[in-house]
Amino acid sequence: AIKGATARTLDAQANPENAAPQGVLDRLLVGLSPVVEQAQLDLGANATAEAIANAAVEVNVFAGMQKLLLYSEPIREKVRTGEVEVHGAVFDIKTGEVKFLGQHPKLPTILALSASYSGLNK
Repeated sequence: AIKGATARTLDAQANPENAAPQGVLDRLLVGLSPVVEQAQLDLGANATAEAIANAAVEVNVFAGMQKLLLYSEPIREKVRTGEVEVHGAVFDIKTGEVKFLGQHPKLPTILALSASYSGLNK
């Protein structure tokens, strides 16, 4: 999905007239555009589509971790107290290898921000 989202995002950037989603799959891929755009920003203007797609996978893992911590008060509290650690990983379906990414690099900031999200789950 990330490769498709990367291709779609880069195409929409190059051809703004094609930016509107065309079908069901296209609408789903649009939801991944923010992680593709963040990966593109992190890598710089000369990055290839393949490099952006590969980086977007990791950005997506960290985005999922951030949502988990922001929206799950029980998990967030266990992380805050040190009872639980949330680590990200990427599974390579071709090789079977798992690349462990560790904790979110902005964990203290997310935990600080989460105080403003605590009312969302009630």
